[in-house]
Amino acid sequence: MTFSQGQTGSFAANPIGLGWFTLLVAAAIPVYWIGFVSLGNAWITPEYSHGPLIPLISMYLFLRELRQAPPIDPSAPVRRGIGIAVIAFALLFGIFGNLIRIPDVVTYAFIIWTGGVVLTVMGWDRGRMHQLPVLHLIFMLPLPQFVFWKMTIFLQLVSSNIGVWFIELMNIPVFLEGNVIDLGIYKLQVAEACSGLRYLFPILSFSYLFGILYRGPFWHKAVLFLMAAPLTVLMNSFRIGMIGVLVNSYGIGQAEGFLHFFEGWVIFGACIGILFLMAIALQRLTPNPKTLSETIDLDFEGFGGQLRRVTGIAPARGLVVAAVMTLIVAMAFVLTPARKIDPVARESFSQFPRDMGAWSGVMQSLEPDIERVLLATDYVNTTYAAAGEKSYVNVFSAWYEKQTEGSGIHSPEVCLPVGGWEIFSLGQHSVSFPNTVYGTFVLNRAVIQKGLSKQLVYYWFEQRGKRMTNDYAAKVSVIWDSLTMGRSDGALVRFVTAIEDGETEEQADARMLRLMDLVLQKLPRFIPE
Repeated sequence: MTFSQGQTGSFAANPIGLGWFTLLVAAAIPVYWIGFVSLGNAWITPEYSHGPLIPLISMYLFLRELRQAPPIDPSAPVRRGIGIAVIAFALLFGIFGNLIRIPDVVTYAFIIWTGGVVLTVMGWDRGRMHQLPVLHLIFMLPLPQFVFWKMTIFLQLVSSNIGVWFIELMNIPVFLEGNVIDLGIYKLQVAEACSGLRYLFPILSFSYLFGILYRGPFWHKAVLFLMAAPLTVLMNSFRIGMIGVLVNSYGIGQAEGFLHFFEGWVIFGACIGILFLMAIALQRLTPNPKTLSETIDLDFEGFGGQLRRVTGIAPARGLVVAAVMTLIVAMAFVLTPARKIDPVARESFSQFPRDMGAWSGVMQSLEPDIERVLLATDYVNTTYAAAGEKSYVNVFSAWYEKQTEGSGIHSPEVCLPVGGWEIFSLGQHSVSFPNTVYGTFVLNRAVIQKGLSKQLVYYWFEQRGKRMTNDYAAKVSVIWDSLTMGRSDGALVRFVTAIEDGETEEQADARMLRLMDLVLQKLPRFIPE
């Protein structure tokens, strides 16, 4: 780092250099503001409540590295061009995130910007040695919503299966259906909060920190970091299993309230304790094993002096260039008029027809916890029946006004296993409706099974006049249309019918298509193109 030094070798305050550094930081705030707001909203949720600690830990790691850095050679050239280029890229990336209105992209850009600032202030040769604390900031970011739910549901299922295995070890009869643990008298649902994600992120952050502070071979550090995820899943599964055992013995109260919360924090502490024990065990494999205090570097001495070095930043030309460039970009961003986008005109699903020809429908509301997960702007859930039809057809659609700010569609393929349904077959299927604006298009066709029950499912993603079958392609389409059209609205459309005993899949297909022909004539009023 380039500092102003006094005659005694101590670091003297340099108001000019500090002023340019302050300008560099302050000018970037408008570009990354929606990312900061998004982080604040994420940090008040249980899964990301560890977030505010991450910048503090990163600062600790930076000061620790700074203290151990060799003295500066005043005659050595300081290369700041790469840092300035990184800052420029991060600013453009942040503006791109603002244009498509995806706060997650803005927060990723902010971390890149932080790395660029370190490279600019310290120069390439020194700055590249201090990127581990910057990389640690990743742990403060929320996962993209569709990744979050896929991980949540996957971990729910894994934790449920391993938890049931623990219960069976205690010779307790138990049956698992999706994420519901059936103990006979009691049934336990392994909800999203029990997936283990709220422990996984902080423990991953801790293991990253642990790996840096650990004094030992690199492969030891890698083992400690890589073990964090499976250890968290295993211990969370053990927690679910123990709750099942306690509920079986002492009643459903063991799965609720403070005890449930307390058990979670006990498991969190146990995971950290096991990581310490693993560090000790790894040390035993070395020729000259160290004690725990020697193995983990927790020395805080001299950090105050290192923090004061920030006030001694010299006004280098590269710092001035970075600050002026950031100010110009930020002013252009702030002063550019926002694109005016007219609201999307549509009818509310509350007006969705309940009678479709010979079909008569019953509209149903979703459970509050399902609505909370769905986070849809509007939805319809109606079950239709008709005389002469062998079974019902359920029509469900969830419409999102914005899919770029913390909510969006996730595929039924992800959610079905949670309810205990197994996907018997899944593929793309072409359908044709000449009486509608949809014409011929391709949708996802699935046959699902739970016990002896089978259902036929059609679904697709209705994205601003495009019908899509792949949820990842739908996300890319959202980004592109948000940039070019200023729209990120879209919907999931799903039709479900039971395959009754003695009925073929083809007969169920025909029934579904008969109702779909009527529904699709009405649907554009509620899902605009």
